[in-house]
Amino acid sequence: MLDKPVGLSSNAALQTVKRLFKARKAGHTGSLDPLASGLLPLCLGEATKVSAYLLNADKSYRFTCRLGVTTATGDGEGEVLESRPVPPLNWARVEAVLAKFRGQIEQVPPMYSALKHQGQRLYRLARQGMEVERQPRRVTIHQLVPIGLEDGSLSCEVRCSKGTYIRTLAEDIGEALGCGAYISQLRRTAVAPYDARQMVSLDKLQELAEQGFESLDRCLLPVDTALQDWPAVNLGADSVYYLKGGQAVIVPRAPTAGRVRLYQGEHFLGIGEILEDGRVAPRRLMC
Repeated sequence: MLDKPVGLSSNAALQTVKRLFKARKAGHTGSLDPLASGLLPLCLGEATKVSAYLLNADKSYRFTCRLGVTTATGDGEGEVLESRPVPPLNWARVEAVLAKFRGQIEQVPPMYSALKHQGQRLYRLARQGMEVERQPRRVTIHQLVPIGLEDGSLSCEVRCSKGTYIRTLAEDIGEALGCGAYISQLRRTAVAPYDARQMVSLDKLQELAEQGFESLDRCLLPVDTALQDWPAVNLGADSVYYLKGGQAVIVPRAPTAGRVRLYQGEHFLGIGEILEDGRVAPRRLMC
């Protein structure tokens, strides 16, 4: 789990780590803007087969809103669009506003995002001075807690569903407070099931790389930790043989539905799915 520094794109961070580990394949599971820091799960080698499942995970952030100013990009790098006075605020007023954003809400994706319109990324259209209509999307804010209010800034911690735009959340909070806002600081602290305790900085990885691969490999987590909330199914040798041949197998006392982790003893085999007739079918197997 990389602690991505501010100023580096997610892809640049990925390529650096890929080179350190001399990995043939690598991918990240949900990008962070260059202005953002924090937890960026990176999958190397066979682990890339489970990366898509982390994209759907809940995420947690700590962010700071600069109140009284709105920008074209929703962050400090964009052109200032408007400045307004910040009304007198106290914790009660802030809490009353934040309460409106908890639970299921609708967000209009920002123009400065990686979503596509007619095959083109929205941020590229935005840089050309264009704006297109975007449909609201429903997301879930599981938790939204204020942690700081001073000098025209509001800091919060949030746990949210996939697809949540934190800069849009900051802008919408600013509008609800009557003064506008942009996001001045953003740090991701968790991507379920991982949190800040597993993070390793890029500087630390580079230091370990100089000591050799054995030191570097200690930072790697087992592939199946990405799926630890899924039920596990243990298979005998015969079932494994047929499963690796692409065939579904009958497993006594298996779950009745959904995706599962597949094991032979302690060895993680990959991802399976329970079919309607109760058999376990292979979906993504490790080599």
